[in-house]
Formats: sequence, structure tokens, C-alpha cells
Amino acid sequence: MEKIYVLDTNVLLHDPMAIYAFAEHKVIIPMTVLEELDEIKDRRDKDVSREARLAINIIDKMVGDATPKELQSGVPIHAAEHEQISKARGTLAVFPDQQITQLDNVPFLNGNHNHANDNRIINVALSLQATTPRAAVCLVTKDINMRIKAKGSGLERVEDYRKDKVLDDVDLLNKGYVHIDGTIWSGISSVNTETHGAHTVHKISKNELPTLFLNMFVIDDEEFTGFVVNIDNEFIYLLDINRQSLMHQSFWGIQPRNLEQAMAFYLLRHENSDMMIMTGPAGSGKTLLALAYALHVTMEEKRFNKIIVARSTPPLAEDIGFLPGTEEEKMAPWLAAFDDNLEILHGSDEHAVSSIDYVKQKANIQFKSLNFMRGRSFNNALIIVDEAQGLTQFQLKSIVTRIGVNSKIIVLGNLAQIDNKYITPLTSGLTYLVERCKDFKYTSIMHVNGIERSRLAEFAEENL
Repeated sequence: MEKIYVLDTNVLLHDPMAIYAFAEHKVIIPMTVLEELDEIKDRRDKDVSREARLAINIIDKMVGDATPKELQSGVPIHAAEHEQISKARGTLAVFPDQQITQLDNVPFLNGNHNHANDNRIINVALSLQATTPRAAVCLVTKDINMRIKAKGSGLERVEDYRKDKVLDDVDLLNKGYVHIDGTIWSGISSVNTETHGAHTVHKISKNELPTLFLNMFVIDDEEFTGFVVNIDNEFIYLLDINRQSLMHQSFWGIQPRNLEQAMAFYLLRHENSDMMIMTGPAGSGKTLLALAYALHVTMEEKRFNKIIVARSTPPLAEDIGFLPGTEEEKMAPWLAAFDDNLEILHGSDEHAVSSIDYVKQKANIQFKSLNFMRGRSFNNALIIVDEAQGLTQFQLKSIVTRIGVNSKIIVLGNLAQIDNKYITPLTSGLTYLVERCKDFKYTSIMHVNGIERSRLAEFAEENL
């Protein structure tokens, strides 16, 4: 059975390359979608306008010199430049939905002013379903309410765009460590232990612990803590770490309060890591750990010349322009959490306000909006990206590619606090980053699970 996919505008905005995901089938772009893309490409919102322009350019490249008749019937979808696909290709067609006429027994939606565009796109799918009964017509949209409306109007097949889902279940997301019930040695058939100076390394077959990657921890209930320092074709090499020494680490006057924080301390200190990703619930200490480490390596060890603290400024990048002052002053409402954590680190000082101002100046802490970081290159800097769970895969990629020589990036996020209506924990750029980088030897990952803010915060996180 021929499959026909009608794409909504939000699918192309979410993933401008989405057409390639349906390249073996017939893809329909309603005229209304092109009109919406044309309107969106000139918006002042830099993120969404860029995605709209990219989607338009991809469609234009596929269309080429096709005649109007060829475009309406379908032009071949060619593989993306980075893909090598040998299967038969599908087609891309533009549907002139302004020409839809009332057909008998087709429950077209009316042109309600507030939902005219959505209704016209749904009508395209309804029309195709009626006129091509031998084909499976499916509307693909990220809009939940639009999917419900389409089904309620009689459309047989309606789907969310699923290609951007990196995992089937967020519980499968790499946490940076593996916990083994009981003792690790009860399940290991063979181990070769070597001593190198003060370090003890356990050499274990890869088949014994197949889910491990470099820079991951293995812990058990008997207080064994191992750190993966090397993996070859046959073996995993675990560095034996004393848990008590792990718990007595310190950055800028603070110490870990639980094992997850202690492992995060160790990974932050790990010199062979260019990127650290910390996930976890609100109150788990992600921001405090990152800031304490940043001050330690910038002011005491002099490893970096500046600290750049950044996050997105939803809902519109231009909202920042209506606030008075410099970029740092405009970012203050969104980055108040870092000021709160600076108060935790220096609130007990005799002159707390002066200490905080001195640290900001001495460590050269700069507050930036992610919306204005594209095109820049950051050298000799430690970059902290906060609230990354609301970013798309493309946004996070554009940020990570800004990292220059002698720089390190720390990405923080809580997948339970996504405020972007088109992003879920399974499609978040943070989830994408964790999964794509988990086997990159210069990346470290840690899910900091314990809530140390207060007993009330812990209760609220678990029960409210």
C-alpha cells in the first residue's frame, strides 16, 4: 500500500530535515505550510526563523526546476548529502489546498479564523484520504490538539513526529554509572587485578559488563566504586576508587552530600573531559557543583580566563531587549539561580556582597543568552549551560560547536522541567546530547539524583 505523509509546519520547524525521514514514501507539503514558513522566516525570533529558512531551502533544493505540474504530482526526494541510501526514493509534492472544494461525505473543517491554517492542513489530509482510497494517508504533526481534531474529523491515521526520539523510554537514559545489587564480584567469572603505584585496576571481560562506556562508574551495595579508565576490544579496565576519599573531595569550600554528587565531583575534576553533562531533579545541586568547580579552576588553578554562564531566554529571544541595562543586567532575571548559589558559597563572609562582587569580577563571570552565542568562538573559557532540557538538538549542537581551544563546557538540565510545548523528555536536545556523546571518550555524564535543597523540596519533587 502506498503511504502518503502530510507534514504540518511545526514538524519542519522542529526538524528542517524531516522530509528525509519519509523519503521512501510520498510527502505532501500543503500550500498553507509554505505560507506559514514564509511568514515565520522573517520573525525576530532568531531560532524559529532560522529553522524556517532552512526548511524552505531544503524544499527549494528538492524542487529544482520542476514544472508546476511535476511539483503537484511529486518530484523525487534525493538523499541528504551525508546519507548513502540505495533504496527507491519517494516523492515530494506541494498540495494547493486553496483549491479544495466541498466533497460529498468528506467532513471538512470550516475556516475558523483562529484555527484557519490548522483546519486547512487537516482538510488536505481528509481530501487525500477521500480521493486516494488505496493509499494510507497520514497527517504528521507535533500539535497534540491538532491530532485530536484530525481524528475527530474522520482522519484514520495521525501521528506525532517520532524520528527525533532518541530513546523509547527516558529511564534508559545513560546516568553515568551502573548500580549492581549485592556485590559486583558475585557476577564476575574472571578478573585480573593489577597494581600501578597507588592505583589498583581490575581487568574484566567486556561480556561481563556490556553496558559500560569510558568515564562511567560501577557501584555496588558493598561500597565498591570502580571507574572505567579504558576499554579495548576484549576488556574493561576499572580503576578501584576508595569511596571515603570520594566523599571527602572539595571545591571552593563545599563537599559532596551523597554518592552521586561525589561522582560528579570526580568527573568535573577529570582532566581528560571536554564536556560534562549533569542531569537530575531540582535541588540536587547541579548548579552549585558546576559553579563551585568553575570558581576553583578559574581563580585557584588559573586554567581558564573566564566563566561564561548561559541559558535560553524563553519565550522570545527579543524579550531580553525590553529590559533595561547591559546584556548581563538583562540576563539577571533568568540567571538569578547563579546569584543564589554565589550567596551560598559566600553568604557567610563578613562582607558577603563585596565578596560576591569581587568573585564575579576576578573570575570574569559573564552572563550570556544562548540566543546570541551563534557565530562566536570561546577559547580559554569554562562555559556553563543551564536549563538545557528545553533546547532542541540543533540548538545544543550549535552551542557545543562554539567551544574553542582550552575550553570546557558543563551542560545542566532537568528533564522533568521542560517548558517547551514541542519538546518531550524523549525528544529533548539534552537527551540527544547524552545518548550521542555517551561513548565519546572526552565526555562525562552524571545523573545527580539526591535532592539536597531541603526536606520540603524533596517531598514536593516526589509527591506534588
